[in-house]
Amino acid sequence: MSLGQAGQQQRALTQSKDTQLKSYKRRLKEDVSSILDNFTEVLKLAKVEDETQVARQAQGEQDQTEMQVRAGNIVRAGESLISLVADIKQFLILNDFPLANENIEKRARFLGNVQNNVDSKIVQLRDELSNDLYEIEEEYYSSRYK
Repeated sequence: MSLGQAGQQQRALTQSKDTQLKSYKRRLKEDVSSILDNFTEVLKLAKVEDETQVARQAQGEQDQTEMQVRAGNIVRAGESLISLVADIKQFLILNDFPLANENIEKRARFLGNVQNNVDSKIVQLRDELSNDLYEIEEEYYSSRYK
């Protein structure tokens, strides 16, 4: 792959990420706006108004139906926000290679240090056991032939 092709792919990837992030921002604004608008309308419906030409019971039924529809819209927007959060998490996991590489390198350094510590302790134990074994053998053979 030539250097020019790699640069074009990098630009295309950056543009794709930017497009995806703009899409996330748009979804966020739309869903929050929907929640706010529907909640405001539900609060307006909760006001007690003067008698109108429509009978009180009919008006109550109409208000109840509108509140249910608006509550459904609020729930839908909330579910959409939850879906958006999941999409953003997935986007970050799949597209945050520098952070993932940094975490992998940190973990590798940490485990390398642990391995070096364990190796040095094993060597120290081996030396101590060797010295102790030598002393035991000396004592054994010296006491045996006396």
